[in-house]
Amino acid sequence: MSIYLNPGNSLFRETVNSFIYIDKSNLISYTNSVLRSSRKNMCVSRPRRFGKSMAADMLTAYYSRGCDSASLFTGLKVKEDISFEEHLNRHNVIRLDIQQFLFNESHLDIFIDKIQQGVIAELQKEYEGYFTVDQYGLPNVLKQIYARTEDGFIFIIDEWDCVFRLTTERKDVQKEYLDFLRGLFKGQDYVELAYMTGILPIKKYGDHSAINIFDEYSMISPKKVEKYFGFTEQEVQDECIKHHADFEEIKKWYDGYRAGGLHLYNPKSVIDALTWAEIQSYWTGTETYEALKVYIDLNFDGLKEAITMMLGNGHYRINTRKFQNDMTTFKTKDDVLTLLLHLGYLTYDSETSEVFIPNREIEQEFLNAVDEPGWDGLIQALNSSEGLLESTWEMDAAAVAKGIDAIHSETSSTLQYNNENSLACTILMAYYSAKVYYMNPVMELPSGKGFADVVYLPKRNIDRPALIVELKWDKSAEGAIQQIKDRQYASWIKEYTGNILLVGINYNKNSGEKKHECIIEEYIKI
Repeated sequence: MSIYLNPGNSLFRETVNSFIYIDKSNLISYTNSVLRSSRKNMCVSRPRRFGKSMAADMLTAYYSRGCDSASLFTGLKVKEDISFEEHLNRHNVIRLDIQQFLFNESHLDIFIDKIQQGVIAELQKEYEGYFTVDQYGLPNVLKQIYARTEDGFIFIIDEWDCVFRLTTERKDVQKEYLDFLRGLFKGQDYVELAYMTGILPIKKYGDHSAINIFDEYSMISPKKVEKYFGFTEQEVQDECIKHHADFEEIKKWYDGYRAGGLHLYNPKSVIDALTWAEIQSYWTGTETYEALKVYIDLNFDGLKEAITMMLGNGHYRINTRKFQNDMTTFKTKDDVLTLLLHLGYLTYDSETSEVFIPNREIEQEFLNAVDEPGWDGLIQALNSSEGLLESTWEMDAAAVAKGIDAIHSETSSTLQYNNENSLACTILMAYYSAKVYYMNPVMELPSGKGFADVVYLPKRNIDRPALIVELKWDKSAEGAIQQIKDRQYASWIKEYTGNILLVGINYNKNSGEKKHECIIEEYIKI
């Protein structure tokens, strides 16, 4: 057994023998389907704590000639696949963890040479006399082996992108690394499968990928492997039954990620919560709020508004296509939000192109990050939300207007009030506490003859009125209420049997101290 060439299965054995193991072995069925095909080059990117290394260990254990893994797959789903026996431990595997070559800054200028030297040394033991080493390095060695033996290779590369995360200012190192990967994979007959996994998609230069032979499987575009990115709801329900855990609490804390239409749970956090029988934020075990704060404090127009809107349970539309897939090239707020999506701080609705905070665990990280100078008043505003919500239920319009005025004052350095979007952010902050009683707010809900700005619908078995909120800018609260009626916004939820409150809010930027006015009426069903 070697380190890089045809390693053993000990890491996957540890996973299978763990206290909690959820079977994701059918990923092998998919990789078998693309072996030696035009789709053989896969780059799978997903956040930390989402099982990237486990998948790499599983594929290594399955394909590698360096071990006998039949017993490890007993009872697993892939055992039923017709291709299972054909490929079990019958391939040459080259397994690399790039991070293991970059644990010291001095390694930046030598790690590519060390990778090649390590793999070639092991190839010499297996294929002595079949190749000579020259200035073209590992790719030429593999070419020679293939030409003389027709032996192909499966490449499994974990943490492929750590070069871009650890060498943010060394563009020369990044380019040399990409050139090495291009030479290793592009147009090479010896490649049977190249499976790379990391946090970031492949680095772009301009609008083009530097390694355009790879199919990208990401949180934005998971293609056909989304169910292997995280735990599905059914998988989590089954584990909660086994371990006598409260599924609804697990859901609240660790659900919310979306990929390819599926709702996914954070795997590591679910495992930790079930293992220790304690529901809390486990994210800080590998990620700290300081890392998040670096990005959300960047001074891009509209970034703080977007974060504020999402803290209020809102969604924010972004363009992910211009992101350069690194951690330093930021031109707009969308670039920053796209990075946070890949890092797992946000999730993505592909139907609406919107990002949002997925669950309570990640929300805790955002709340920690904004409880600092530069976000003056935001935490105070969020803390005052419960009282404002109660004033709304009591139809105390004057108290609601006063509360929104206070939030405006507290957050004036964060939200500049230069457009209606800022007003919407303020309302979402004002009703932050609504998440306890209501489903996520629906923004610009199509209803009747137009769009209601914000609609809150109570959760099942929660006795609270639905809220239809209409916002105006330099007009009148009366006009906001009248628009709800004239355009029949309430018709969309006419099947809702509980009470409905109509909330009209207007912001007057030149009206002295009392900038906000509010009217609240109960909707009379006909």
